[in-house]
Amino acid sequence: MSGQPRGTRLTHEGLPPVMREAVDDFADHLARVRNRSAHTVRAYVTDLVSLLDHAVRMGCADLAELDLTVLRSWLAKQRTMGAARTSLARRAASARTFSAWAHRSGLLSADVAAPLASPKAHRELPTVLRADQAAALMDAPARTAAQPPDTAGAVAQPAPGTGNPAQAPNVAGGQSPAGEDEPGLLRDRVLLELLYGTGIRISEACGLDVADVDHGRRVVRVLGKGGRERAVPYGVPAQRALDAWLGRGRPALAGAASGSALLLGARGGRLNPTTARRIVAGYAERAGLPRTTPHGLRHSAATHLLEGGADLRAVQELLGHSSLASTQIYTHVSVERLRAAYRQAHPRA
Repeated sequence: MSGQPRGTRLTHEGLPPVMREAVDDFADHLARVRNRSAHTVRAYVTDLVSLLDHAVRMGCADLAELDLTVLRSWLAKQRTMGAARTSLARRAASARTFSAWAHRSGLLSADVAAPLASPKAHRELPTVLRADQAAALMDAPARTAAQPPDTAGAVAQPAPGTGNPAQAPNVAGGQSPAGEDEPGLLRDRVLLELLYGTGIRISEACGLDVADVDHGRRVVRVLGKGGRERAVPYGVPAQRALDAWLGRGRPALAGAASGSALLLGARGGRLNPTTARRIVAGYAERAGLPRTTPHGLRHSAATHLLEGGADLRAVQELLGHSSLASTQIYTHVSVERLRAAYRQAHPRA
């Protein structure tokens, strides 16, 4: 069906026809009615196909024979195969979502997965950069531009994400190294500033269009998970990076494939999240920082906001979390710093 992510049909060919039809209809429901992303639909459908394949192996010839025993057996098998607690929790959620939908659709006489318990996922505290480390990362593209020429006259090393070293400028023969106006460096700077300055997801950053930037109010319009739209403010450093990118960087890379995309790759198309992750990791490595990902910058932004006195609800809105529980994890990240302040300031510490 049209709402189904590419490749889904090929995964359930071994199931009975009635189950294959249920998988297709469920995928269409998730995409069209629940407005889930293609990635989410693919994950749910993969879990469902695994469940129904297990049910068939247990002797279920029809969807109506699916019951709680089969569901628990499926999760137990996943656990014995080494599935992480987070994966088991997601698969149990997939089963409950499907069961509720199938019951409403008349495919099941009862919501058989309603009593299915989820393993409590162990949530590790996210790794965050200190404020000075984040500042060093933001300045990494400028430091790359200011690197002195190679005294051996070799081809300069490219900045992270700029591609083939052969495309880097040759600093021998009187040519200058890539300066701060080099389009790739301008793009990298605005990418880093937006990720840390707004806390948006990498998929949201790469999905931004030029028209999504409101320079007057200094906010970006972001389309988040579930198609939910929100406005996220950004600061003066990000504004400067945006001005430089839109004025001198983007026009140099833009081409027929650019469309309305804000961030562009080396060939002029919309910047790919995989490339963006490589850019972030590359600059962090060059700056001597711990391994850093775009999501790590999101964690850092949230933690620094809360440490600076931001309201938890406001941070939830900025991050686009549907549940406050997702935001509360950041309150634990800075607890050691709170203890240090307490020991320093409280007379009874």
